[in-house]
Amino acid sequence: MWIYGGFTSRGGAMAALLLLLLPAFFPTLFTTFIYASPSILSESIIAKPRHSSLFKSALQRETTPEEKAEIWMPLANQGWKPVPDSGLFSTEFSEKSEGYLQVFLDGGLNQQRMGICDAVAVAKILNATLVIPYLEVNPVWQDSSSFMDIFDVDHFIEVLKDDISIVKELPDEFSWSTREYYSTAIRPTRIKTAPVHASANWYSENVLPVLRSYGIAAIAPFSHRLAFDNMPKDIQHLRCKVNFRALVFVPHIRALGDALIHRLRYPASKDEGPQKFVAVHLRFDKDMAAHSACDFGGGKAEKLSLAKYRQIYWQGRVLNSQFTDEELRSQGRCPLTPEEVGLLLAALGFDNNTRLYLASHKVYGGAARISALRRLFPLMENKKSLASSEERGEIKGKASLLAAVDYYVGMHSDIFISASPGNMHNAMVGHRTYHNLKTIRPNMQLLGQLFLNKNLTWPEFQDAVIEGHANRQGEIRLRKPAKSLYTYPAPDCMCNA
Repeated sequence: MWIYGGFTSRGGAMAALLLLLLPAFFPTLFTTFIYASPSILSESIIAKPRHSSLFKSALQRETTPEEKAEIWMPLANQGWKPVPDSGLFSTEFSEKSEGYLQVFLDGGLNQQRMGICDAVAVAKILNATLVIPYLEVNPVWQDSSSFMDIFDVDHFIEVLKDDISIVKELPDEFSWSTREYYSTAIRPTRIKTAPVHASANWYSENVLPVLRSYGIAAIAPFSHRLAFDNMPKDIQHLRCKVNFRALVFVPHIRALGDALIHRLRYPASKDEGPQKFVAVHLRFDKDMAAHSACDFGGGKAEKLSLAKYRQIYWQGRVLNSQFTDEELRSQGRCPLTPEEVGLLLAALGFDNNTRLYLASHKVYGGAARISALRRLFPLMENKKSLASSEERGEIKGKASLLAAVDYYVGMHSDIFISASPGNMHNAMVGHRTYHNLKTIRPNMQLLGQLFLNKNLTWPEFQDAVIEGHANRQGEIRLRKPAKSLYTYPAPDCMCNA
């Protein structure tokens, strides 16, 4: 019997239906109640394997030494390397600033990371002095960590000192320019009309006059607000420099990350040298599950609860899908469950002695949802299992810092894989491409179709997976028009040696 939100399936369905009716009658009371009572949208479900036949075969899998050696083999040199500092990264720097530029960045850590890179580029375009970007509190993660809590601000300023002027805070004469000031009324110094993927000319025509008139301009929102195409080469190089050189995490995040990496490579039970490990970013939190509108086996109660979640957190901006679950899966639009990630890894040739590092925020469904993955890969670790509560003290309850540790460990893993495309996936793929590191990109459409076929045998599944991922393990892919250079760093950030 399914259990959801502390009720049986029948009771859970009734409770979820009540959630749909409450807002119409008591909107203020409902909003207060729902945020004060997270248990109303509980994630306690009992998740049984949905691919029983494949799962049983995967548990009995055997991997030959040759297969194991091939899967762990590092990427060969592909003839690309990072653009050297000499010449290409240098840009003319005018000490006469047009004014102060503020940006307010929403989203999670990796979306904010890309926004920081774009903010530096816009400051360069406008010849403005950049104020260390303000990170908005994400309504889902509820983390108020600042730029300085996450990134080494002195390193950031030092690396970019020859490119733009950066200040940690505004001088007293502009101290009024705060997030609160802009949230109370329309202000002439705030630009809120920046289009998605705006051109360099748009900023020169629309923001520069504000800078010259008031000495300051604040752009909010500022996510994905700078185009990737038709941009001067020095601006592209500057964005690369910020992303791959200027943004490093604060020392305590790096120290904790190094400790976790050492414990993964040198477990107490092993004494034959360093071990290899795979970093797995599940990206299977409730936010992702609700956004996808896919069916994850929780029955009617789960469907109603996820629909309610969409209504509460996105207020109609994310609609219930008009596609069936089968259509969504066959199009590759459903995130892989932990069980499906485990089956993918097993089919690729990873055996049950493979060490996994679980890089993920709270997993939707909790321990029950992860149990199938853990059975396939019992040597699975995460921040909690590898570090003491004292070591985790500085990052506890702070989603951005937790994500930063996962990012750091993921960058040092032998192989990285993400359960579905997203900001963490995109940032990690680009960063690891830049350093020629092995990164498995799941073929979502293929996998969706394979998992829909309940008659597929393990050999058929394994052959299809291996063939479908033969060229998805870190091979250089040149950036196409409108695509992000943070995901596809060649050729903007790399040169063909």
